Amino acid sequence: MNPSELDRWMGVALDEARAAAADDDVPVGALVVRLESGEILARAHNERELRGDPTAHAEILALRDAAASAGTWRLHGCALVVTLEPCPMCAGAALAARLDAVAFGAPDPKAGALGSLYNLGADPRLNHELVVVDGVRAAESAALMSGFFAARRPESSL
Repeated sequence: MNPSELDRWMGVALDEARAAAADDDVPVGALVVRLESGEILARAHNERELRGDPTAHAEILALRDAAASAGTWRLHGCALVVTLEPCPMCAGAALAARLDAVAFGAPDPKAGALGSLYNLGADPRLNHELVVVDGVRAAESAALMSGFFAARRPESSL
C-alpha cells in the first residue's frame, strides 16, 4: 500500500465518518479495497444508533458489503481502511475475512485490538495474520472523535 493511495482511501473513510456523525453516531468510517487495482468494494459508517444494532460498526458493515460484492467471504488481496483502530469484534472479523491488511487512523486506547490493548493481527496462535498500518491521517480521525464527544458533554457549571 503506497502512502498516496492510503491517504486517498482514508479520505473516503473520513467522509463516511462524517456521515456517521451527521446521523448522531460515533464518527467511524471504513472501506474495503482491492489492493492490486485500488477498487473500493464497499464503504460504510457506524450505524449502531440508526439500526439499534450493537454490531453495526463501520468495519462490520463494510466487510459484509465487500463480501457480497466479491461473491465470497474470503477477501484475499483486500485491505480494510478505517478511521479508528478496530475493536476486538472488528479485528476478529478482519481476520475471519482473510484480509491482507488493515490501515487505521487514530489509535483507540480503550478498545483497540490491533496494537493498543491487544494485537490480534499479529497473534501467532490465530490461523491468519494481518499487515497493520497505523496512524494514517490520525490527527483528522482523532479530531472527528474528540469533536463529536466534546459536543455531547454537558457544560460544566461554575
